[in-house]
Amino acid sequence: MAYLIDTNIVIYYFNGLTDDEAIHTIFADSFNISIITKIEFLGWGQFAADLESYAKAREFISYATVFDLKDAIAEQAIRLRQQFKTKTPDAIIAATASVNGLSVVTNNTSDFSGLGVRTIAVSIK
Repeated sequence: MAYLIDTNIVIYYFNGLTDDEAIHTIFADSFNISIITKIEFLGWGQFAADLESYAKAREFISYATVFDLKDAIAEQAIRLRQQFKTKTPDAIIAATASVNGLSVVTNNTSDFSGLGVRTIAVSIK
């Protein structure tokens, strides 16, 4: 199974806050993220004050396959926002997963329930 990793999981994993053993395999086999996750992760406020962590984060995210915002994804995200009033980042992540046949790995499965994508819940410490 191929996965799209939600921003919260990228942050938790980077900071060592997940104790779910399955997440190691997911990152090793399917480190896929949406462009919105790259923006959210690297734009995380904590990095502004800690340039060393920011450099490590940039290196870490360089190993990911980043799915760009293509027209098919944008159109699906628009439909999700119209139909479910989904937040833009969640709509883009759900649309990216849907268009590419991926399951969303997240700690917030409720953000994606009813959006037509499979989700995999990951526990945190």
